[in-house]
Amino acid sequence: MRIYSNQLEENEGRNVLLKGWVHDLRLIGKLNFIILRDCNGFAQIVLKDEKFKELVKSLHLEDVIEVEGMVRRSRSEKFKYEVEAKKISIINKSEPQLPLDPREVTKTNLETKLDWRFLYFRTQEGRAIFRIQTEIIRSFREYFLSKGFIEMQPPIIISSASEGGAELFELSYFEKKAYLAQSPQLYKQMGAISFEKVFMIVPVFRAEKFDQPTHLNEIRQMDIEMAFADDEEAIKELEGVFVYILRNVRENCKQELKILNQELSIPSLPLRRVKYEEAIKALKEEGEKIEFGEDFSKTQEKKLGKIFGDAFILKDWPQELKPFYAMPREDNPKLVKAFDLIYRGLEVSSGTQRIHLPNLLEERIKEKGLNPADFKYYINAFRYGAPPHAGWSIGLERLTMKICGKENIQEVTMFPRTRTRIYP
Repeated sequence: MRIYSNQLEENEGRNVLLKGWVHDLRLIGKLNFIILRDCNGFAQIVLKDEKFKELVKSLHLEDVIEVEGMVRRSRSEKFKYEVEAKKISIINKSEPQLPLDPREVTKTNLETKLDWRFLYFRTQEGRAIFRIQTEIIRSFREYFLSKGFIEMQPPIIISSASEGGAELFELSYFEKKAYLAQSPQLYKQMGAISFEKVFMIVPVFRAEKFDQPTHLNEIRQMDIEMAFADDEEAIKELEGVFVYILRNVRENCKQELKILNQELSIPSLPLRRVKYEEAIKALKEEGEKIEFGEDFSKTQEKKLGKIFGDAFILKDWPQELKPFYAMPREDNPKLVKAFDLIYRGLEVSSGTQRIHLPNLLEERIKEKGLNPADFKYYINAFRYGAPPHAGWSIGLERLTMKICGKENIQEVTMFPRTRTRIYP
């Protein structure tokens, strides 16, 4: 029966079967070594027998092999245990000239990493990033399932804009015109006003023609929506799951964080609340040219991170900067109950308390220069007993980028889609 590289210790003194890739070869003469890589790490294979002499000469990096042999303690500093080979079979050969070095001995630029994605996944860096991303998703789902939330699967093909304003990817849908969803907004609200508590992990699509290291045209969102909740109650769930994710990544991905040279500090709760007006004032004091009613640039978000700390909530935004469905504040209707989570100088989450009153919703849609008739199905959802509700979304790739200490979001996206990249 096959075992994996991380199971050698428990199989000391036994004959085992390993399968994987030739990660490296060390040819010393009479004693040669193969470093075999599988999904759980690396194993050192010792070749003592003369019968392997010709086989070793024929091997290349990334050849797929299986090894039968005895597990024993190793004298190597890098490997506590090794396998003395009795039999080696070649399952499939690799081309000898690799376009990307999975050993990371030769450094690779970003474009090559993206062009040869499957080879990049074989590097320690690539494996570390996407194991961390898996832990983020697992933690998010676990947190809300434990709180009795229902997981939704909203459609990604829609008949009209979810939020208005943003450019949409248009597609032909039989005899009709349709679009790729820019947000699951309507559907998660419909879920909340029926199930009360819902969450989802979904792809969304934005057709803006940007070329920024923090943006993609296809992203994954981790969303929730809660009925009988205001903005502050939604923020409590946001900061709760945020800290839960960080703790789990720090605890369960120690080796991956070490590979990426990252240390995670866990912020204490509640996170600091910073009002939009306060953030504008702080930036002006730092010499930034910005006025009330303007959005923050990515450079200004970084500066806010230096002023207010690694993680904080930015709330009470001007209505013109947020979507039409954001609920106005009772004490100042020019402000809305909207909030962002800024982490390591980047907005990684955004949310609002939603308008659940049809007449007010129609007014706000008109104020945004949109036609309420285009949002008929959306507005009608709140005509039959819709409670107050609030929600938010976390950008999976943005959060991964910040946890992993990367500067370009494409590095932490398995198969990024941008204005210039639609392959592999």
